[in-house]
Amino acid sequence: MKSSELGLSAMYRILKKSGAQRVSDESAAELRRVIEEIAEAIAKNAVDDANHAGRKTVKAEDVKLASKQFSKF
Repeated sequence: MKSSELGLSAMYRILKKSGAQRVSDESAAELRRVIEEIAEAIAKNAVDDANHAGRKTVKAEDVKLASKQFSKF
């Protein structure tokens, strides 16, 4: 099994703060999996943007630009 970068307890807190009265172990684990998948895609796009700009350093603007494809707000 792949190790996770995000803590499971944080997923419980996010779901609770979003209004859930009770949170199953499976829902917290699935939220973690989905968030990590999205975060990895954003990170890859941000790195590509930084490389395209001729930089080795990923800046906040790169992450903001890369995350726009996932934003519904």
